[in-house]
Amino acid sequence: MLTPNEMAEMIVKALDSKKANEIKVLETRDVTVLADYFVICTATSTTHIKSLSDEVEKVMKENGEPPLRTEGYRAGGWILVDFGCVVVHIFTDEARKFYNLEHLWQDAAVKDISALIKD
Repeated sequence: MLTPNEMAEMIVKALDSKKANEIKVLETRDVTVLADYFVICTATSTTHIKSLSDEVEKVMKENGEPPLRTEGYRAGGWILVDFGCVVVHIFTDEARKFYNLEHLWQDAAVKDISALIKD
């Protein structure tokens, strides 16, 4: 079983491998009981959203952590993939600006993921 930190880092790498934009990890354990981490990223299109969520689900299933649920496929602009202690939010640029989770959860610490992202 992976720790929440290991899960978040694995998810970041999976998103990065499929060219997700503006990946951010919020450490939410001290500000909500919903999850230990929110992983937020931007996709370039609804097709890209789907490929990012598919990659995250595939990588996590291969490591024994299937998602508890996935929501938002029909909505188009945002997919949420819930792994319990880590929740992944994949947005189009417009939807990310509209929902502005970084502002909503501004009390959460931002995890440094620079070592996980390929240049």
